Parts: sequence; C-alpha cells; structure tokens
Amino acid sequence: MSSLARTSRSARVCPSPMLIDLGYYPRQWQLECHKALKRFNVLALHRRAGKTELALMQLITAALKNNDDRPFYVYVAPFLKQSKAIAWARMKDRLAPLKNIEGVSFNESELTVTIRHNGAQIRVFGADNHDAMRGLRIDGAVLDEVAQMKPEVWYEIIQPALSDRKGWAMFIGTPNGINLFSELFFKARDLPDWMARRYTVDDTDALDPDEVDRLERDMAPSAFAREYLCDFAAAGDNQLISLSDVEAASQRVLQRHEYDWSPKILGVDPARFGADRSVIFPRQGLRAGTPIVMRGVNNMDLAARVAQEARNWQADAVFVDAGAGAGVIDRLRQIGVDCIEVPFGGKPIDPQYKNKRAEMWSLMAEWIVSGAIPNEAELKQDLAAPTYSYDAVGRKQLEAKDEIKKRGLPSPDMGDALALTFAMPVGAVTEKEAWVRRHSNEDISDYDPMELI
Repeated sequence: MSSLARTSRSARVCPSPMLIDLGYYPRQWQLECHKALKRFNVLALHRRAGKTELALMQLITAALKNNDDRPFYVYVAPFLKQSKAIAWARMKDRLAPLKNIEGVSFNESELTVTIRHNGAQIRVFGADNHDAMRGLRIDGAVLDEVAQMKPEVWYEIIQPALSDRKGWAMFIGTPNGINLFSELFFKARDLPDWMARRYTVDDTDALDPDEVDRLERDMAPSAFAREYLCDFAAAGDNQLISLSDVEAASQRVLQRHEYDWSPKILGVDPARFGADRSVIFPRQGLRAGTPIVMRGVNNMDLAARVAQEARNWQADAVFVDAGAGAGVIDRLRQIGVDCIEVPFGGKPIDPQYKNKRAEMWSLMAEWIVSGAIPNEAELKQDLAAPTYSYDAVGRKQLEAKDEIKKRGLPSPDMGDALALTFAMPVGAVTEKEAWVRRHSNEDISDYDPMELI
C-alpha cells in the first residue's frame, strides 16, 4: 500500500520511476482495515463512509502485486448499471496515471482492467446477472451492498470460484435487516480466517459533524441507527419485527401473575418439505414457552406429540396450520383432541390484511413489544426475518416463505408456529381455573378465593 497511499487528487509520477501516485490517501479507519484484513472480511459501514474507495484500492493493490499466472479479481454490486456508474468510473480515475504510461488498458465492453506488467485483470459485474460469473477462477472478490444480493451469488458462484487459489473476499455494505450481510457479519466474529468490523459515522470522520446532527434530527430514529450507526438490530425499511424488539422480548422476565389468568394456546406448524421443521409452540398471555422443534417426523408421530402436550399442559386452544397439517388435524380429531385448522392464505378477521398469515404475524408484532420469548438464536432470527408490503388495494401482506429462503434465511417455522397462537381470540380463564392450574396436584376442595387477593 505504501506506493499507493499518497496525498493528491491529481496523480503524479514520484521521483522513483516505479512509484506511481494514484491519489489515494486512506483515512485512519481505512488504513486499519487494510492492515487487519484476513482471507474473508465483512465490513459494516455507514453511508458515504468511503467503503467503495477502500474496496477498489484493495483490488487494485492486489492486482498490481500478484505475479501468479494471470490473476483475476472481481468487483460485484447488486446491479450491473450500479457497478458501472460507481465502481467502473472510480477505478478508471484511480488508474489514470498508469493508463498515461500504458501500464494498464481498459475494455469498456467487458468492464475489465488489464495490468500490463503481470496480465492481472479486474472485472466489474452485477449480481443481477450472476450467471456471468459461473466457471471463473477468482483470486479476490469485493461484494458491495451485500444486503441487496441473493445468497447464491456468494455460496454457489463466488465462493467456489475462490477455491483454486484460495482467494480472498471482502463484503462491504450498510445494515438493512436480516439477510446475507447480517448472517456473514455475525458468523465472521467467531471464525479464525474471517474478520468483522463496524464503523459508524462517529468512527470515520467522513461527514461534517453539523451534517450528522441534521441527519439525526431529520431522519426516523430507526433509519438513522441503521444507515449511520450501522445497527443491525434497527428494523429495515419494510421489516415487520425489528431485531431490537425481538432481543428485548428475549430478555424480558415476567411475574407469574402477569400471565397466569390468560388462556393456554398451542400453535402447531407441520413441516412442508425438505429442511422445514415441525414446531409446537406454547403461549400463555404475554409469555411464550419453549418451542418443541422436530425434523423428519411423520403426521402420526407429530399428532401424538401435540396431543400429549395439549393434555399435559391443559391447553385451552390448539391451532394447526391447515396448509401442510391436514393429516395431523385428522389424526388429532380421531384421538379426541379438539383442534382448529387455520389456513394461512384464508380470510382474515380484519380486512386491512391480505390474508390470515399477515394478520397473525402483525398481531404477534404488536404483542412482542411487551411479551416475553425464550432467548434462542434461531427463534429470534425467525421472528425478525419476514418483511411486509401492501397489495394493489392497500392491504398489508407478508413476505412469502419462498422469498425469505431466497435471501438465504431458513423457513421461519418457529415464527409461524408462534403466530398461529394469535389466529383468533381465546377466552380468559376464571380465577378458580387459574388457581387449579397452579395447584394441579392438590385437592380442588382446598381452593381459597381469598388467596388471590
């Protein structure tokens, strides 16, 4: 980097003919990143921090120094037009001094830079046409604005392409809810060959302090936290349940009297296929119990487990997803368990929602602000995963499971099971019923209403 880090926007040839000033003078945070890089690097940065500049200079430096057989590097943004408008223009600007001495050449049709002395190439791609990268051998890759990319861009295309030469990768972007970027960032903190760093607007000195004050004043708090404080917990633009609300619910401790008189409800989400999970989720008022998660279980065994839980827990209502649970529902009724089938695509009670699933999840989103859930990572990811939108007539609709999977997240089966407990109102229990439940092993004749006072 020493030959590249010089202070000048107008590039010049340095006294030594081998040292060319490319006009890149890294800020302190950029210099820290360059020095601390590992093989895989995830950098969460605020808007206008200079992340693209850092990434391009890392590509240029690697390409200039690599003397292997025809090194190849890629820069990938969500869209090819975006890559061309931002990265391609900046890269040509940085390399103009080398162009002037015929040290590099630019291919405008293929958006490729070729380094003359070693044949290294840097090519710009868009993730919207990721198939164009299949079969390449890549020495290093930058993925910019990863939150907007489909997971297969990394998992199925670029990661395998790095294997031949054990190439490196850099993921840069600004947090935007639960997606590939958030997954990689939190994973990187626990792996030896990965690095994760977060730089907020207070860390980079990239923006004037008065402008930062204005942004904080004029923006919604969640948007400012996400865009400028790089807070992964801040809700995305269309995220139904924020990670911060989920995390708060997982830390909330309730006293028994806060939920004891509430009805006991089971939500049952049978697995559909593949990696989906069958989940039985208990909830009593503000308190969600520990979900029972099963894989590869058949309808008969799942129904038997639901019946056992319903009877042991004295459930007041059992709601089962009708989409994949027809066999479970039939079996439960055969063995005397009264259950209610809930079609996720069915008609909601409130017409502001497109279907029953959107209504149940929205009710759960309201509940979670004061409710308590188990502190389980998979559950928290499930609850924060879905986004929402509005249909042509203004009804709220929830992101489909298949679309969530396309973002690299698992099917939110635990979230669906808990949402089922909000399928319809269930009457509250009486004081005597609440007492009996607390003293289920005692003689009912010992019931004393004054004990509740």
